Amino acid sequence: MKRDKNIPLTETVYYILLALMEPAHGYLILQKVEELSNGQVRMAAGTLYGAIDNLLKLKFIEPVASEDSRRKVYVITETGKEMLHLDLERMKHMIRITEKAFKIEKKR
Repeated sequence: MKRDKNIPLTETVYYILLALMEPAHGYLILQKVEELSNGQVRMAAGTLYGAIDNLLKLKFIEPVASEDSRRKVYVITETGKEMLHLDLERMKHMIRITEKAFKIEKKR
């Protein structure tokens, strides 16, 4: 299977997509990313909005209606979910082969 040019996702993009499994506005996305990453990933607003612009262009996320007209709310698209899943499978493979390599090393 040919690998998609957008894979691997950056860590930041991975967490943004994961945070958008449910609709969220910018500040909530920042909070969710920090929470999901156990505080390891903290973004400035400019970084987030640059990533959002890129993810909108790629059609990985889309805007959704919001009760608050001052806030833009986004959600992951099916394409975004597919990319998230592809990257998950890539990482699982890396973990499997790394664990296998360590098991072989321990037997020596």
